Amino acid sequence: MDLNTVTDVRDARLREPWRPGDAWLGGGTYLFSEPQPHLRRLRDLSRMGWEPLTRRPDGSLEIAATCTIAQLSRHARTLDEAAAPLFEQCCRAFLASFKIWNMATVGGNLCNGLPAGPMISLTAALDGSCLLQAQDGSLRRVDVVDFITGAGRKDLAEGELLRSVTLPGRALRRRTAFRQASLYGLGRSGALVTGTLDPLDGSTAVTITAATVRPYRFWFPLPPERDQLRRAIVSAVADDGWFDDIHGLPAWRRHMGLRLAEEVRRELATSHGSEEGAR
Repeated sequence: MDLNTVTDVRDARLREPWRPGDAWLGGGTYLFSEPQPHLRRLRDLSRMGWEPLTRRPDGSLEIAATCTIAQLSRHARTLDEAAAPLFEQCCRAFLASFKIWNMATVGGNLCNGLPAGPMISLTAALDGSCLLQAQDGSLRRVDVVDFITGAGRKDLAEGELLRSVTLPGRALRRRTAFRQASLYGLGRSGALVTGTLDPLDGSTAVTITAATVRPYRFWFPLPPERDQLRRAIVSAVADDGWFDDIHGLPAWRRHMGLRLAEEVRRELATSHGSEEGAR
């Protein structure tokens, strides 16, 4: 779609003052998908030269905001950690065209803040933290589960930029489980639940996205029982916390969120039991 109100596209490296009507341009798959009458100038990030994926000495993985879904998918195939399958599962949750697969960015998916954003699901499940850069160059970090504050809402100040998302090394070594539900065979996610199990201490986390207006992550020091997990979800997610749009009513999303969370819990508990029995 043409953005006929945009009069200028500027290289983001120029560090020009932010002004009303500006927007960061990453892959552009959202910006050019619908009218943006409030925009006047795009700040193009494509020449920033950020390395898409960087493995740090401490074992953590830093994902640049400009990393595309295709780049992330290719990198995930080289990972030998237990959490590697979750990368591809979340990438495939886009159900995207070839164009979107190769142009959409991890940062763009997070900054849109849509409940069904699968990069939100991936990074929230693996304890991701966002590195944010203000217009004056100052930096701050915020966890992904806190960065997304509601449907389409995020903790991002005017002109602030998502620079990267970092996944800690320990999170990459966790066993994972993945469940997704949609009203249609190739439809947008109506509920997406992920789970992780730390083999070192048995701690377990279950994260609900798509069904809720923001990510909800539930952590337990040991694999939880069914009722324990259900009580945690029901008490944390209020009635208005379940998302409502044409891709699913709140009652259905609540039902699927609880059902998929239990499936994830059972899968992780089974794998933990197998490990314990083998010791």
